[in-house]
Amino acid sequence: MAMIKKDVSFKLLRSAVHRVNAASPSRCHQAQRATTNATTTIVSQAPQHVTAAVAGKDGDNIFNFDDTKTLFASVPTGKLLHSAATLNVAAVEPMVDLSLWVMNSKLMDFPLFKKVVMGTIKYTAYDHFVAGGDTVETGKTVRRLWNSGVRGMLDYGVEHAVDNESCDKAAQHLIKTAESTQSLPPSSVGFVAVKVTALCPVYLLKRLSDLLRWEHKNSSFKLPWKQQTLPIFSETSPFYHTLQQPAPLNGEEEDDLELAQKRLMRVCEKAFEGNVRIVIDAEDTAIQPAIDYLTYWAAIKYNEPQRPMVYGTIQAFMKDAGERITMTKIAADKMNLPAGFKIVRGAYMSSERELANSLGVESPIHDTIENTHECYNRCAAFMLDQISKRPGGLILATHNLNSASLAAKKAREYAIGKDSGKLEFASLYGMADAMTFALRNAGFPVSKYLPFGPVDQIMPYLLRRAEENKGMLSSSALDRQLMMKELKRRMKAYFTEKETQYKARANSMAN
Repeated sequence: MAMIKKDVSFKLLRSAVHRVNAASPSRCHQAQRATTNATTTIVSQAPQHVTAAVAGKDGDNIFNFDDTKTLFASVPTGKLLHSAATLNVAAVEPMVDLSLWVMNSKLMDFPLFKKVVMGTIKYTAYDHFVAGGDTVETGKTVRRLWNSGVRGMLDYGVEHAVDNESCDKAAQHLIKTAESTQSLPPSSVGFVAVKVTALCPVYLLKRLSDLLRWEHKNSSFKLPWKQQTLPIFSETSPFYHTLQQPAPLNGEEEDDLELAQKRLMRVCEKAFEGNVRIVIDAEDTAIQPAIDYLTYWAAIKYNEPQRPMVYGTIQAFMKDAGERITMTKIAADKMNLPAGFKIVRGAYMSSERELANSLGVESPIHDTIENTHECYNRCAAFMLDQISKRPGGLILATHNLNSASLAAKKAREYAIGKDSGKLEFASLYGMADAMTFALRNAGFPVSKYLPFGPVDQIMPYLLRRAEENKGMLSSSALDRQLMMKELKRRMKAYFTEKETQYKARANSMAN
């Protein structure tokens, strides 16, 4: 059986190499330039103190994509072949559309059909983009990554609870996730990702957001349940969700809010026992104010004097992102509170624009992708400057080479080293591996966001993310080309070794 598997893998590898040989020798560099050129339009708009970089060109000491042997040294050939094949399929947008249609169709009501579909997904996209089905399988992924110099961010794939019972179950899963880090190598997991939508019913998050918006616009409006927090809004934040004064929370809702806070506290405290920090994910604008409120409440409660233990998330595709991160950081400094942020581009572009358009109001999302890139780079530059002077933390979650290069060079200028504990580059498991390994080789701390959970539970979540990020999947050309280049190199090395062995045996027999 092992011999059959080896023979099949060999044939697949030979087929993959044949594809590379049929292509132009410069395809890898073309893909690299295309990935970089897609973002170089923002360089002239970026802050003047941020140095522009073109990844991969001679003299660039951040990214080195020429030596694929060193780049993918920690990746077994079977894994590399599987990754290259999966990314090639995922780059075809109609495949995402077809997958979504199938998953949402009535065909899934037929047990046999569903079994076939879920089995196919399990051994293709799931194995590539998901770290495991439970904490045991995910722990193996963490150890493998840790051995290659990459840390993990554990993300249990549960979200959007509807009542206290489902919130309690989700909290137990998150506590178990945090607890599992204590049996893993020290520092191999830097963060546990938390979705507040799993700990607090979504209806209550909407109610809280409405009340927080109304309070911000009406200073005489008081919220008796509100505890100490940090600024949530800027004057340019969207307020159109709340067009009239909302009713105050009733007694049951206040009790539910207290329960949600206790759940978040238990998850935080269990993570801190293993010296693992918490990063709270962002959602859509209808509920984001409540998420920020709970995030900053927890940050005030738990952040240590010299480092943040609870990180919030800033979505750079929001027009108010730069103002909000600045206001929040300044307010935290006045409290002598080290602030931690994860900066992302965002994943609700279409839905946010559609909602704003339906209400006849200005979209809260930047008008162009170039503006989003510029906002991301400005937020990153601001936070790098801040954490170079005082305690704080920054997670730069990106698959964008230009943003990563700009930030890495700025971090070097500020001497924000790998051991400072202040900076982490992060990307999704199964995405932007070349960038991850290049940053690792350049001496920067890197992590992979590791979603995990049973296939039937996590695939709807992943498919939603795939739909929201089709462009990200189709822009994986650099990863795909570098993987194919390395597969070709390994194939040549394999045949060279076999030829050498054959000649050695022939000479031995002749003698």
